[in-house]
Amino acid sequence: MRREKIKQVLSSEPGRDVLVKGWVRTRRGSRQVSFIAMNDGSTIHNIQVVVDMQAFDEDKLKLITTGACLAVEGKLVRSEGKGQNLEIQARKIEIYGPADPEKYPLQKKGHSMEFLREIAHLRFRTNTFGAVFRIRHALAYAVHKYFNEKGFYYLHTPIITGSDAEGAGEMFRVTTFDLNDAPKDGNGKVDFSRDFFGKETNLTVSGQLEGELGALSLGEIYTFGPTFRAENSNTPRHLAEFWMIEPEMAFYDINDNMDLAEELTKYLIRYVLDNCGDDLEFLNAMTDDKGLIERLHFVLANDYARITYTEAVNVLSKAGKDWEFPVDWGKDLQAEHERYLVEQHYKRPVMVTDYPMDIKAFYMKQNDDGKTVRALDVLFPLIGEIIGGSQREEEYDKLEGRIKELGIPEKELWWFLETRKFGTAPHSGFGLGFERLMLFVTGMKNIRDVIPFPRTPRNAEF
Repeated sequence: MRREKIKQVLSSEPGRDVLVKGWVRTRRGSRQVSFIAMNDGSTIHNIQVVVDMQAFDEDKLKLITTGACLAVEGKLVRSEGKGQNLEIQARKIEIYGPADPEKYPLQKKGHSMEFLREIAHLRFRTNTFGAVFRIRHALAYAVHKYFNEKGFYYLHTPIITGSDAEGAGEMFRVTTFDLNDAPKDGNGKVDFSRDFFGKETNLTVSGQLEGELGALSLGEIYTFGPTFRAENSNTPRHLAEFWMIEPEMAFYDINDNMDLAEELTKYLIRYVLDNCGDDLEFLNAMTDDKGLIERLHFVLANDYARITYTEAVNVLSKAGKDWEFPVDWGKDLQAEHERYLVEQHYKRPVMVTDYPMDIKAFYMKQNDDGKTVRALDVLFPLIGEIIGGSQREEEYDKLEGRIKELGIPEKELWWFLETRKFGTAPHSGFGLGFERLMLFVTGMKNIRDVIPFPRTPRNAEF
């Protein structure tokens, strides 16, 4: 008999024989009958297996405990019990792998998120993380679906790079050198010319710069892959390894960029609402405020507010709040400022543009005032910044001047500058933090809980 997924079985008609395989969530019963709740990861819902204790070997049945992996063959029937419509009357049970009940860490009780991070190899089996990672799959699929429908091309940008796209310098070095015996040059510094790539290289912080090269030929591209920041931060919003969705578009100005950012985020949220209903219902029920699904619909129902950085500073200055971080023109907005704008003042997602040049990256389009750039941040409820982007500086002289002003080595970016020499064009793009979007869509509180294997300072387990 061919195995069926539990999701498929639960949506089918009774009165037929089925074969399901999965892991035991719970087992209860008496000497006459036993009830096993099984799950195979295809759905948040378990299927109940009814076992006639007289029909099976008692020693074998003792091995069926929480965490054990089974194959069950039997008849699918209507259930007379509460909590399920269908159940399987077991005729044959094969135990693939028992689980020692004295040692199996996932028992039928509440477990803290901190504890589950310590057993990330097993936390997928919980209802919470099963729901989270099914939603993560759906969101990733929706990203590709959206851009394909829009005529964008998926560009694979490099993970190993010789440039620092953000100019932050917080990067993970890539080398084949023996760190205890690295070759030195005449000045006593490490001689990277003798390394594998013949130069100093790092893990990328963004695929943007290479993405611009594709956009200035293919028109509209996106990259969606892992990025890395060696920032020593242990907050619930930061990871050392995370995923970014980064579209780059030729002939888009800042307004086109905003339109795309709003359309994309609404499309992704709508896709999850339409395709992950059971998982969202479960996560909504387990959150403290029970407002997850309501917030998702709220974002879809409202146009995003569009304001300048200067307007944002004016609103915050007049708010009468005792801010932890002072509000002054020229300083970057902090999470407390971003959430106030979204949750209390505008009461909808907010797009902020035209930031001071001094707090933004070198590649952003300079405004005529000589003080601001056409930056774009998208702010969401509970999350704060979820998108960062800009119209890119397409004028060679201005871009070169900014690179020199910031002391960025031109020899590392010669290829980037050349795109402004040969057929330059107005263009824009942004980066959407995939895990931050996951936080918003799932209602989880810590970014470590929306990525399968979190990488944070002093933590590279699993």
